[in-house]
Parts: sequence; C-alpha cells; structure tokens
Amino acid sequence: MNVIQTSLPDVKILEPRRFGDRRGFFSETFNRGALAELGIEMDAVQDNHSLSGPSGTVRGLHFQKPPMSQAKLVRVTHGAVLDVAVDLRVGSPTFGRHASVVLSAENWRQLYVPKGFAHGFCTLEPDTEVLYKVDAYYAPDLEDGVLWNDPALGIDWPVEPDSAVLSDKDKVCGLLKDLPTVFTFEEE
Repeated sequence: MNVIQTSLPDVKILEPRRFGDRRGFFSETFNRGALAELGIEMDAVQDNHSLSGPSGTVRGLHFQKPPMSQAKLVRVTHGAVLDVAVDLRVGSPTFGRHASVVLSAENWRQLYVPKGFAHGFCTLEPDTEVLYKVDAYYAPDLEDGVLWNDPALGIDWPVEPDSAVLSDKDKVCGLLKDLPTVFTFEEE
C-alpha cells in the first residue's frame, strides 16, 4: 500500500494495490497489520456506507466527541468526492487547517482521518457511494459538527452554498470559533 502525506501530518492518503485481469480486479482495502506497519493504528468496529444521489451533496463536517471519538478510513466505490479533514485539536500547530483530496472509484485512493478531526465530503458525480470504516461505534448523543462552509476554514468546495444539497442538521452546525474545546493536541 502506498502512502501519500497530506498538508496535515496525521491525515494520510492511502493507495491500495489493485490486481486486474480480464475478469476485473482484486484489492485488499483494509489490513490492520499492514496499516500498523505504516504507523496507522486502527481497530475498526463498524462500516458505514452512504449513497448521495445528486452531485454537490455535502455531508459534514462531522465528528464524535470523546469518549466515542472516531478515526475513519474513507473510500469511494462509485463516483467521486472531494474529501476533507479539519484539525480540531486545540494546541495543534495545524489547528483549524484542512486537507482535501479527490477520492474516486477510478483513482481507488482512501483517506485516513484520525481522531480529533472533523470530516466531510462533497460529491463530484451523481450516485456516489462512500464506504468508511470507523474505530468507535456511532453515538448519536456525542455527534457534532462544524459548518461545512465556515469562512475561517478556507475550504475551496466545488459547489456554491446556494446549490449544495445538505441535511437540515448540516445547515445549522456552528462555526469553528464557537466550538468549545473538544480535542486537545498531544505531542508524541
């Protein structure tokens, strides 16, 4: 598996190998031991799968608060997204900064988003399917978010705010500046 560093040191792009022939392909997309060798410790407990019909659908920027904060390994099986991770760890040298990457069924890339980061994406194609592994169970009472188009984040989304397809919940998320301390940066 090839690893590409993003602008945020803890957020990584992974490129699993694909072996193809006339039948199609085979790819190992998750191997806990192989990830550990790359410095990524992830004990996945749940798989999530989303389908977004229209292009310009935005999901995020979401996170879960401790003690159920989640690391995520995100990939696209059909279509394409602009995938984004935002550092929410107070005291981090990259606090409030984001990394973004296009994930698609074609490029077969994955994004590893560690705990302490908000995550979201915008679909670039209709009928896009996203799969992601998480290392903590869904806890609705601990879920939260940051407004997807908070100007302080400077994310160059591929959709205008009045054209974005959003859930009611994502329309009313707060700004980063109003978020209480949820995560704290710890040097290794």
